[in-house]
Amino acid sequence: MLKVQDLVTAYGKIEALKGVSLEVAPGSITCLLGPNGAGKTTLMMTIAGILKPRSGSIRFSEKEITALPAHAIVASGIALVPENRLVFPSMTVLENLHAGAYQRRNGFEADIERLFARFPPLKERSAQLAGTLSGGEQQMLAVARALMSRPRLLLMDEPSLGLAPLVVEEIFRIVTELHREGVSIFLVEQNAHMALKVAQHFYLIEQGRISFSGTPGALAEDEVIRRAYLGSAKQ
Repeated sequence: MLKVQDLVTAYGKIEALKGVSLEVAPGSITCLLGPNGAGKTTLMMTIAGILKPRSGSIRFSEKEITALPAHAIVASGIALVPENRLVFPSMTVLENLHAGAYQRRNGFEADIERLFARFPPLKERSAQLAGTLSGGEQQMLAVARALMSRPRLLLMDEPSLGLAPLVVEEIFRIVTELHREGVSIFLVEQNAHMALKVAQHFYLIEQGRISFSGTPGALAEDEVIRRAYLGSAKQ
């Protein structure tokens, strides 16, 4: 579904991505792990069209999207749930959802009702300013806003960041439900324990380069990765 090849993205003279190549299979949950500053968010923002790469290729459903503007990438079927949620704080919950459907002319009111059924706290707070929601509610809103574009591929950048354990479990339950409903997911996540429960394939990025690609089993067997991301060596 998604194929990234030899991607280089830079901030001035500093290359944040140094020839990244990876794939996301249709119908999968693929997870990207990596330390802070490794290039995870840069990769997500480049795929979403917010950042433009210096070189390399991004293909989605066999079509080249590397040079497309962000709104055209959304229209092609990709939506981003950004790091730190980035809801519009001075807009209501309902207005945030409408913003997620900005490219759709009609037919999205039924989607709002379906999302309210999926996220009951958002329905209860539909007229409340997004900036006054809890962290968990803002994350739900960020996911719901992205879903308003009816994406086939959902990019999720650190969805559990800064959330309480019970809220993290709820977010991953939602990820699993979306996957069952046919949405492919490319997930950046520091919580490797939770990611292991849902993802079918893992990549590890370090200093702007992919250093590991494999299944959950292969990830769990790697002693170095276990120590870094799972907290212990294999017993």
